[in-house]
Amino acid sequence: MGLEEKLPSGVLLTSVEKVAGWARARSVWPATFGLACCAIELFQTGGPKHDLARFGMERASNTPRQADLMIVAGRLSQKMAPVTRQIYDQMSDPKWVISMGVCASSGGMFNNYAIVQGVDHIIPVDIYLPGCPPRPEMLLDAILKLHDKIMNMKLGKDRERQITELEEARLNLQPLHLISPGGSEL
Repeated sequence: MGLEEKLPSGVLLTSVEKVAGWARARSVWPATFGLACCAIELFQTGGPKHDLARFGMERASNTPRQADLMIVAGRLSQKMAPVTRQIYDQMSDPKWVISMGVCASSGGMFNNYAIVQGVDHIIPVDIYLPGCPPRPEMLLDAILKLHDKIMNMKLGKDRERQITELEEARLNLQPLHLISPGGSEL
């Protein structure tokens, strides 16, 4: 017989981490950083057809100090990289980044000295959104995945321990052994 059976109906049991995660996920304010053609799709997501407002994200922050999500949409030039880093550093913690489009994620077709070959060389990225350009529906899906990530994030010392455990698990991953059709390892 658990505690749930002794409480009157209508009483909600949860943890502080769950409530804080739920509140954080529903109060994400984006700093849109439209650099190229992906920005058009990003702006379309805020329109009436896709309605970004249903996630509480209709408020596009005018200053980085008010934002906690940076959406980098498009190719990042070498000249714009320090500005991107400065804006990221000015955002308050906790902060998240979505890399929108193949150019932001890997430099895309622009493999030259003027374009940064992935925004993750400048700032840490939480969600990579593929496509050229990615559709607004894909951005909404990435936002939902980010909400799920935010809701399950630990607080305080537990968060630091969770991050350390995840980093150690990634470092301890064994490389994949490729097997040829003949059955021998490659």
